[in-house]
Amino acid sequence: MLIARLIILLVLACLALAAQATIVTKRVEYKQGGVTLEGFLAYDDAKSGNRPGIMIVHDWNGLDGYEEMRARMLAAQGYVAFAADIYGKGIRPKNAQESGQQAGKYRSDVPLFRARLQAGLDELKRQPHVDSKRTAAIGYCFGGGGVLELARSGAEVTGVVSFHGSYGTPSPAKVGDVKGKVMVVHAAQDPSTSRAQFDAFLDEMRDAKVDYQMVLYNLNVHPFTVVGGPSYDERADKRSWAAMLEFFKELFGK
Repeated sequence: MLIARLIILLVLACLALAAQATIVTKRVEYKQGGVTLEGFLAYDDAKSGNRPGIMIVHDWNGLDGYEEMRARMLAAQGYVAFAADIYGKGIRPKNAQESGQQAGKYRSDVPLFRARLQAGLDELKRQPHVDSKRTAAIGYCFGGGGVLELARSGAEVTGVVSFHGSYGTPSPAKVGDVKGKVMVVHAAQDPSTSRAQFDAFLDEMRDAKVDYQMVLYNLNVHPFTVVGGPSYDERADKRSWAAMLEFFKELFGK
């Protein structure tokens, strides 16, 4: 009886410690091409051992509270999450015009864009709790197009998820380029994507023999996952997040 009580107390103590666990977050400086970048790291300190790492690529507004929120959500699921910085430390657009200028800089210079994406992935893999052989990248809008460019570049990443991203590229993937699996989450009537662009992307994935899957929602908006935004759709946001987590189970196991 005493042993049984001790076991119960031990279990309760473990549950209490788990309940008290906090998500650790910190800013991480790193460099690419002599430029200082500042990412955001989040992980659950209650977990031991290395675990899959997820890189988050921001939308055209730059790294802000939205990506930090997503990093915390992923950390709560047991992943190490790293929100990468494409623009550079301190470069945070203040309006749509500045966002467009920054995003355009990288969309018009794909080699630079890919180099910044790779730098973020490398930094994620350097983190002490990350299993560098099991990584994924997710991105939103500008970042959604970014993770597709990362995959096209031949990066060693287990999988990528593009949320309402862009699909055009001057350097489409060829057979053997894309090393990981691809998931695309998209509004079927997204006004920012023409049918020609969409069809060209599907043809690219087919011709490059990519293991990809497409999740479409019957929406005519663009950034449907941006909480508080004018295009936000709660149902599609929750469904797409759940679909991503299932995709991760396929990539990494439970």
